[in-house]
Amino acid sequence: MFNLQDEIMSNTEKTRYSDEELQEFKELILDKLENAKVDLELLKSSLSLKDDHGTDDTGRAFNMIEDGSETLSREEIANLAMRQEKFITNLKNALIRIENKTYGICRETGKLIRKERLRLVPHATLSIEAKKAQG
Repeated sequence: MFNLQDEIMSNTEKTRYSDEELQEFKELILDKLENAKVDLELLKSSLSLKDDHGTDDTGRAFNMIEDGSETLSREEIANLAMRQEKFITNLKNALIRIENKTYGICRETGKLIRKERLRLVPHATLSIEAKKAQG
């Protein structure tokens, strides 16, 4: 028997991911989120540790080099920690979009972002096409 609803659905482009697909992405994001939190804690703990290399009895020039190197490393670690915090926020926002059933929809085109892209960048809000159009 002819079903108009099935015909309409087959002729229109899919507008959102199914609940099963969203669950798959949720599990992927939760795993990435857990790993990101562990990485962030490692970065934070390396920032809070007092680096004492036992250089008190070495020459003044060596101490200055060590201090400069330590400052640069601390800045790099702080930058990595900030990036990691932003990544965690983006993953949490992706979980909210999953709950709202808006996950995977390009915020520019309104079309679905390809699964391959979402598996690689699960917090993506733009399709490749929209991303390229930006710049």
